[in-house]
Amino acid sequence: MLMSALISGIGLGSMYGLMALGFYITYAVSATVNFAQGSSMMLGAVLCFAFAQTLGLPMALAVLLALLLCAAYGLLVERIAVRPFASRGSNAWLMSTVALGIVLDNLVMHTFGKEPRSLPSPLAVAPVEFNGASLGIYPLHLLIPVLGLALAALLHMVSRRTRWGTAMLAVVQNRGAAQLMGIPIRRVVAVAFGLSALLAGIAGVLIAPLFNVNADMGTLFGIKAFAVAILGGITSAWGVMLAGLLFGVAEALITATMGSGYTQIITFALVIAVLSLRPNGLFGRAEVRKV
Repeated sequence: MLMSALISGIGLGSMYGLMALGFYITYAVSATVNFAQGSSMMLGAVLCFAFAQTLGLPMALAVLLALLLCAAYGLLVERIAVRPFASRGSNAWLMSTVALGIVLDNLVMHTFGKEPRSLPSPLAVAPVEFNGASLGIYPLHLLIPVLGLALAALLHMVSRRTRWGTAMLAVVQNRGAAQLMGIPIRRVVAVAFGLSALLAGIAGVLIAPLFNVNADMGTLFGIKAFAVAILGGITSAWGVMLAGLLFGVAEALITATMGSGYTQIITFALVIAVLSLRPNGLFGRAEVRKV
């Protein structure tokens, strides 16, 4: 049914949008990104499973601990894989973040195991029904886009109305002036990476009951999220969120109408086609450089 594909696509697109927002945050503040973002998503899902299913903790506590550790992982990425290179003007952080993500994936594989696990959720047990007919989707499919858009709105509000948000915007607009005004730039950049990993962890926790939890689950998600960030215009927060929704809906509709074998071929071909026409993304703007 196309309606169920549309709803599930919106939910999946919200996940891509959340992860893409992480790319936006770090790029806006430091002109760098965490290419281990997919690993951050995987970490959130795996930790939530481990705390809830293995240790038997209440789900709310398991989610909280998993997200806190995801944020800590983001701080670690900035400290050991980005800062040492970016501070010297080197682009080696491109490879170091990828390498750190590979290290994490393999550590999880050796400790968590290779077998996919299922994370039970009361919101992913009985499908939603309408007039006695099943729509083929779960309540979690409906909740995910609501939470995704709410988090995007919250991030927008925090960036405009809080001290830390103002500091981050100041660093974005003029790094030198922000430093002269006493804004701790290194701390702001570190917080941006922690927030980026936190958003990816939220995506992982939300999507875990709908997919099997395993050490490799973040790889393709991370690639798609980066494609969404570029497609939406990595300098536009709402742009990357809207691009995530469009990408998810397109992916779901292609799968429903043509089969999963064509999904990746067509969606990424569409990304290439759009970027050939709009190199700065659908909602991005070309950077103006003063010489």
